[in-house]
Amino acid sequence: MKGNILIVDDTPENLRFLSMGLSIRGYEVKCAISGSMALLGVSDELPDLILLDIRMPQMDGYEVCEQLKANQRTREIPIIFLSALHEVSDKVKAFASGGVDYITKPFQMEEVLVRVENQLTIVRLQKQLQQQNLRLQKLNEELVQSNRELEQFAFIVSHDLQEPLRAVSSFTQLLVESYPDSLNAEVKECIAFILDGTARMGQLIKDLLVYSRLGTAAREFQPTDCNIVLEDVLVDLHIMVAETDAKLTHDSLPTVMGDSVQLAQLFQNLIINAIKFHRPEVPPRIKISVESKDGEWLFGVHDNGIGIKKQNFERIFKMFKRLHTIDNYPGTGIGLAICKKIVERHEGEIWVESELGVGTTFYFAIPK
Repeated sequence: MKGNILIVDDTPENLRFLSMGLSIRGYEVKCAISGSMALLGVSDELPDLILLDIRMPQMDGYEVCEQLKANQRTREIPIIFLSALHEVSDKVKAFASGGVDYITKPFQMEEVLVRVENQLTIVRLQKQLQQQNLRLQKLNEELVQSNRELEQFAFIVSHDLQEPLRAVSSFTQLLVESYPDSLNAEVKECIAFILDGTARMGQLIKDLLVYSRLGTAAREFQPTDCNIVLEDVLVDLHIMVAETDAKLTHDSLPTVMGDSVQLAQLFQNLIINAIKFHRPEVPPRIKISVESKDGEWLFGVHDNGIGIKKQNFERIFKMFKRLHTIDNYPGTGIGLAICKKIVERHEGEIWVESELGVGTTFYFAIPK
């Protein structure tokens, strides 16, 4: 259907003529023989446009129009007056009461059709403009929030992360240079791990800083095998896994359109969280699940850790929001905020389900 039109006229012949002409052209038409019936019909279902006669008993078209325009729910419905009144004063009164057009009787059906389509086109364009304005407003709000987070994140990266990392790397290299003949093979291997780890972390920090600056315009999406991404992440985390006796299992993961670096960061942050927040004396047990659901890949990272209180489910995804002291659980408080931003950039969503003392599951959905 091209649109829903309500015709209001106390003359049955006019109703039949207009209804037939509009129906043939693909419009869905409803009729009312009085102003009171029109108001009652509009309260049940809003039409896209109203064709309204002026001269009607009990309640004329002017009053009907004024009542419709006074109602928040119906004020945006365009109203075209149909009347034998042809004086300029009559037309002025019609427009003053809220009409958008005026057709003088007797009329030609082709004229009615053109005027109806013009008004419906205006309505469609107005709706499109409103939607575009809402999108622009949302984008502007996201930009403001992104800029705030960028300032905070850049500060943390430049001061709290990079400097200690440089110190570790510099002193380790100094140790190698100062005692080249005093270090056995095992020590040299450990030093190599340290230097490799600091190099990786340094690059990761730089990548995250670049990512925070680029916002949603980071790397171009490519087909990404999440099995390979996860394997690389587990290589990076093998020491942490071994030290905590963690066990990780996973379903066969899909290939998705995405940014492989950011997806690796997403898996890494969630796995680190699962390991870090394990219960005392209970080795971490982590499972990564995935299922196809409603055109999306629904991933789940399940653990048997300490759990999260329900009132903190939203808070944990905000920048620098910590639930525990650094002494108990070290970290910067930005890991889950980064996860949220990565998932949102992939046009998905992330959320958490948890039970204290039992475990936590982080779910994230990514479109196929």
